[in-house]
Amino acid sequence: MQAEAVAGPGKEGALALVLGLGAAASLVANPVFGALCDRARSRFGGRVPWVAAGFAGGAAGLVLLAGARRWWPVLGWCVVQAALNAAHAAPSATVPDQVPVRQRGTAAGWSGLALIVGVAIDTRLAHLGDAAAPGYLGCAAFLLLAGLPFVLSRPRARPVAPTRSEWRSFLAGFWIDPRRHPDSGWAWVTRFLVDLGTAIALPYLYFLADVVHVAGSKTAVTIATGVNLAAVLVASLVSGIASDRLGRRRAFVCGGALLMACAAVLMACWLTWSGVLVAAVLLGLGFDTCSAVDFALLTQVLPAAADRARDLGVLNIASSLPQVLAPVVAAALVTGPGGYAALCGVPAVVGAVGAVLVYRIRSVR
Repeated sequence: MQAEAVAGPGKEGALALVLGLGAAASLVANPVFGALCDRARSRFGGRVPWVAAGFAGGAAGLVLLAGARRWWPVLGWCVVQAALNAAHAAPSATVPDQVPVRQRGTAAGWSGLALIVGVAIDTRLAHLGDAAAPGYLGCAAFLLLAGLPFVLSRPRARPVAPTRSEWRSFLAGFWIDPRRHPDSGWAWVTRFLVDLGTAIALPYLYFLADVVHVAGSKTAVTIATGVNLAAVLVASLVSGIASDRLGRRRAFVCGGALLMACAAVLMACWLTWSGVLVAAVLLGLGFDTCSAVDFALLTQVLPAAADRARDLGVLNIASSLPQVLAPVVAAALVTGPGGYAALCGVPAVVGAVGAVLVYRIRSVR
């Protein structure tokens, strides 16, 4: 809404700029804050202060966005992305800190349920009133409440005290050598391609309004998101628990990614409201099957226990970098000869390649 108000016909380019710069902030913030919380010590535990500060900073960024004019959304969204990636790094590392390998798919499934609840609530909050400000303020208030369970539970990692030489090599630690850790490298490539395919098809609202010609596109986004989340609800725990019981991760990641590719093809070929809803179901089933089990897989290819949050942050660059690239690619596809058909077709190909490459990982079945 803000991009359209500021840029008018150039809304896709304006949205690409804001989202791309915000994603660049998250790309740096996740591994850096992860490395810091690996080494932090406090009476509250090493991870908790970063979560508390991240949620508070994220809420402040949303308040800044509520009053944004002209290009202020760029700054506000960068603050939100950087702060929430600080908050995200610590809970992600808590899973390998505390959960046995044989239960990590289930833990990832529960995280998927948390995603459903969060998105369902915030999708509704984001549409409070006819302007953007009430939605931002509602999301900021909810964000502060959402951080309390983790902060109050005060989960503790077992940080390794850094030596002087470790601090000297702080920056060097952000490179995971794919020759020494090939499975980490292939896991990074797989996640990057799958997430790039998903992120390219981001401008949902513009697609519904400009191509499908749905009246009341804001309401349509809410409905489509609800249908998508219902499918995610089905896939979340089922895929995580099944991968634990079968002792297999790669088949679920591959199957979920291919299902998302099918949803993208369907969106390109079936340009109706019914097609959007069917694609939303397939996308929900594929996304959570892939993402939940992929997270469990990532925790099993981490190079070192002492640097879990940092290494997860480095691997999560595979999710952040597509957010930087995708808005630029998406804007070029939408405004080019292929239009929205290309916007759906290209992600299908990219995601399918990522699905196949997961079988290059050898240490996890």
